[in-house]
Amino acid sequence: MSTAETPKRKPNDFKSDLKPIWCPGCGDFGVLASLYRAFAQLDVDPARTVIVSGIGCSSRLPGFVSTYGVHTLHGRALPVAMGVKLANPELTVVAVGGDGDGFAIGAGHFPHAARRNVDITYLVMDNEIYGLTKGQVSPTSLTEQKAPSTPWGNLETPLNTLAFAIASGAGFVARGASFNTKALTELIVQAMEHPGFSYIDALSPCVMFNNTQDEWKELVTDVAPDHDIADKVGAFDLALKGGFTLGILYKELRPTLDEKYRHLVERTPDSDIDAMLDAFSARKGVAIGKPLA
Repeated sequence: MSTAETPKRKPNDFKSDLKPIWCPGCGDFGVLASLYRAFAQLDVDPARTVIVSGIGCSSRLPGFVSTYGVHTLHGRALPVAMGVKLANPELTVVAVGGDGDGFAIGAGHFPHAARRNVDITYLVMDNEIYGLTKGQVSPTSLTEQKAPSTPWGNLETPLNTLAFAIASGAGFVARGASFNTKALTELIVQAMEHPGFSYIDALSPCVMFNNTQDEWKELVTDVAPDHDIADKVGAFDLALKGGFTLGILYKELRPTLDEKYRHLVERTPDSDIDAMLDAFSARKGVAIGKPLA
């Protein structure tokens, strides 16, 4: 954070020398702009911030930000981000990617990141399509949605990622939109300030293969002011009601896995390691790592 001697950083301070190469009009530009503004608002230290991504159009984002970045394997943003945070809990860690990367090949990692409650923020740019690989339907594509891979319409039921996040145990669940950067910026700020796993579904239309921006602008509504974000049943109701509700659906505070690990490490000097290893053996007297006779 800034001190009296250090001027507060501006959004442009987080821009790298690498210019975004997304298609003109892509929603990911709005998400990136919101992330710059959120970083500036929080005055994060670029030298102590890591952005982790998988594969896809949106997963190019780490290269456009002047922090540390890891462009990892398809669908593996979350396990890498968790590893970074657990290895160095002092770092600010943000995972980014698309709906295909996060909820197709990467779907198996999501519930475990949520239930473990590792202190990271996961920002998914949801365009309901695979943009990088030319328009195949993704896990969030609508039933009967036509695309280059489904010219007669998609036969599959879309995954409700918000309900999935709530059911998986995410402590912060919200939806924003690339075409409302002010509100999305504030959601990112609150997600990063939240201690634990935070998930934001950011509507981010693909202008090439699923240009829904005008349609989505008509469908979005804000979370009602009287919505109780601590009410899990109410959060499910919002997630399942259809349309696009923007704002925080659910928020819960509970110990993070990194906190639990830290407390565990603090207790280990008083532990009898030899006794633990003996108990872990298949039977007394068997050397650890050697097969049974």
